[in-house]
Amino acid sequence: MKEKRSPDQLEALWKEDDMAGGEKVKAMVVIMRTNGCCWVKCGGCTMCGYREASLSHVTEEDLNKQIDQALSKYKGEPFVKFYTSGSFLDDNEVPPTVRARVFEEFKDCRRILFESRPEFITPEVVATLPANVTVALGLESSDPEVLKVSVRKGFTPDDIKRAGTLLKEHGLGVRTYLLLKPPFMTEDMAIEDAVRSARFADPFSDEISVNPLNVQRGTYVERLWKRGEFRSPWIWSLIDVMKQLSGTVNARLMSSPSGGGAMRGVHNCGECDRKALDAIERFSFSQDPKDLEVSCACISKWESYRRSEALLGSPADLERDFENELVLRG
Repeated sequence: MKEKRSPDQLEALWKEDDMAGGEKVKAMVVIMRTNGCCWVKCGGCTMCGYREASLSHVTEEDLNKQIDQALSKYKGEPFVKFYTSGSFLDDNEVPPTVRARVFEEFKDCRRILFESRPEFITPEVVATLPANVTVALGLESSDPEVLKVSVRKGFTPDDIKRAGTLLKEHGLGVRTYLLLKPPFMTEDMAIEDAVRSARFADPFSDEISVNPLNVQRGTYVERLWKRGEFRSPWIWSLIDVMKQLSGTVNARLMSSPSGGGAMRGVHNCGECDRKALDAIERFSFSQDPKDLEVSCACISKWESYRRSEALLGSPADLERDFENELVLRG
């Protein structure tokens, strides 16, 4: 039986490394329980399982108690991140008075980061945001068809561009999220889309976070994955994206893969996953492409996988199909 969760308790809180003021610092990450993303009511995104972190009828009092809980764990970290299952700037999810309290309680932080869909980023709202704010924008892809069909995001790349440009005009920070390998894409298509999308986002972004798709429970992507019609990207593909972009964009490039090394997340052969993920983490802070120099015998397997996908014209999980065929043949 699923554990009953209280609406006045945080979903999660932890500390991690990130950048603030040009240096590596500790950041406090706060995951709030809210009424949920407005887009879920229209079906939501194909890969997003964050509705699990939301509850119905979360009140303003509940949210303030969650902030109290966050404050009790706060140890002066110069960077705080407030995530919800939707948009921090959606008044129905986080009322303006709650936002104002967050900004006041953490006014001395170098950075406060939160996420928002572009429709909530208006001149009137942006004018109320303090100077230490960074807004994370989930662009995912600069291809309108990918956003519409593969991701089902509910907005266009131009909507994100407008929001990002507006934030930059007001002197605020912008972190843009890209999705590496949305459904229906081969490995090569995913690499090309991520590189192209990063160059689209660069003019209005301070940071570009390339997020390999992690198969979350209860999503459309999970159904594809269970049928063998989707494989999470290879870590080599993520490294390839970073190598192609390094030195060609002004934004800081970063990636902190969720579920890295697991079958549902970005992974290689299993033997080299940890050292490849560590290389990406080092690069995310140093921006030195030399930190991406890592090798394993499975690079040739990754290259063969890409060639096979191109020949077959299919994004199906070819490894699993091959293994299943061997089992059936006995």
